[in-house]
Amino acid sequence: MQNATIAALFEELGDLLELQGANSFRVRAYRNAARTLESVSQSIADVVATPGHDLTSLEGIGKDLAEKIETIVTTGTHPALEEARAQFPPDVRQMLRIPGIGPKKVAALIKELQIQSLADLKAACEQDRVAALKGFGKKTQQIILEGMAHREAAGNRVLLFHAKSAVDEIIRDLRTVPGVDLVSEAGSCRRRRETCGDLDVLATASDSTAVMDRLAAHALVEKVLARGDTKQRVRLESGLELDLRVVPTESYGAALQYFTGSKEHNIVIRRRAQERGLKVNEWGVFRGEEVVAGLTEEDVYASVGLPWIPPELRENRGEIERAEQGTLPTLVEAADIQGDLHMHTTASDGAATILEMAEAAKARGLKYIAITDHSKRVSMANGLDATRLRKHWKEIDKVRGKISGIEILCGIECDILEDATMDLDDDVLSEADWVIAVLHYGLKQPRAQIMQRLLNACRNPHVDIIGHPSGRLIDKRPGADIVYEDLFKAAADHGVMMEINANPERLDLDDIQAAAAKSHGIPIVINTDSHSTDGFNILPWGVYQARRAGLTKADIANTRPFAEFKKLIQR
Repeated sequence: MQNATIAALFEELGDLLELQGANSFRVRAYRNAARTLESVSQSIADVVATPGHDLTSLEGIGKDLAEKIETIVTTGTHPALEEARAQFPPDVRQMLRIPGIGPKKVAALIKELQIQSLADLKAACEQDRVAALKGFGKKTQQIILEGMAHREAAGNRVLLFHAKSAVDEIIRDLRTVPGVDLVSEAGSCRRRRETCGDLDVLATASDSTAVMDRLAAHALVEKVLARGDTKQRVRLESGLELDLRVVPTESYGAALQYFTGSKEHNIVIRRRAQERGLKVNEWGVFRGEEVVAGLTEEDVYASVGLPWIPPELRENRGEIERAEQGTLPTLVEAADIQGDLHMHTTASDGAATILEMAEAAKARGLKYIAITDHSKRVSMANGLDATRLRKHWKEIDKVRGKISGIEILCGIECDILEDATMDLDDDVLSEADWVIAVLHYGLKQPRAQIMQRLLNACRNPHVDIIGHPSGRLIDKRPGADIVYEDLFKAAADHGVMMEINANPERLDLDDIQAAAAKSHGIPIVINTDSHSTDGFNILPWGVYQARRAGLTKADIANTRPFAEFKKLIQR
């Protein structure tokens, strides 16, 4: 069982307990455990299988939670979770994911309107029965309808984080099968799209039966849906479907190119082949009956007059023309990142101290960080007012004297309030080394108000960067209504950077807007927004987003050595 699956079960248990009205500390413990499990790089299942293991060494995991983790790894579930599930309709977890209704409101819907499904909820909204409930009203009803529509539009897709975690585990297992030579992911997961609708895996093997048997028996596979001589389709326990294709070695490159896509990219490749009297398909590149290429992707692209194109760029957004002109970018790598400039400590809603975060960042090879706890507007996260913030910065200064080999900036994640002012006064912000301005509340304000807030933040002489600019949560909450051209122009005019937040649920800026920000000459910063020492592990997801935007090492501000980075913020 993969870490993401265990974490999802803990998250679900926390939701259901909150729905029951359980103690808030108990609910928070499960959610913190889920966050820890998602960010741990080592397989928890492997840890449990190791004699003498100690899960309580993980951040926020006590004896009770450790026992529950072991039960889940061993049985796939836990009696407490099954008991909680039995008390509510099957659709309740989906209801909890709709923006605008938390556990208390879901409980009211079930009790007052006998809501048993998403269909019941939609009908109740359309009949104005939800608006009539105490504590709801027309506005909440409309938010629910919009949230349901947003989720329906997303379809049965899952976050790249969960999709890639699953496919990586399956590929690792398939590579151990005797006779297997090459195995690779393909499809949207290989292109690092932020969500995936299904998964594709290609393999070369002396015995396709052995590979398919291993996949069918994998712990993540719920059911075999179809099986032929060289192709197998399975459904994973997450609901995601996966296609395995066993292809001849001489066709591996052609199949990898073909099944990676995208469809739009491949249409252009096929047209270029036709112009040269060739035919391209998953078996190879052909001139009549003669095989011209197929062993490697490089050979396939060369046959149509192009260099190899990184998978992240294969969306027919100009990559063909750039390849033809020899101007394809050398995309940024995770190893290029030298600093992380967005993280939280126990001063607000983080799980680790300043020193623990600094030591963990240093252990991962980072050269500098910024401690950026929340400002006071985020009261639910124990946000800091001016007095507490200044005291917090003094603590950071003390830590600087206790650790060498890493620079620490005194920062703040400061809310841009609904009235377009900053959550902290300028005299406070002027004392910070690094100021992240963010939208947390009022994301549904009209465009004019959203833009006034963002533009005012860009004009503020103390703001260094706009963090997770849209405020979106992928497939859960749409972002604010932003005129990005105006935002980027203001940011460029005032020397304000833009963030790609690496949280797999945010990835904000998205790839399209990150590319647009680059076109305005705006430095991009890839940050983890870590809330624990394990939070640094999500950095690659932000890098994937930057690669899809075509960003190079030079486009990313925090690839620079600290001395060079400081010059960017001394404006």
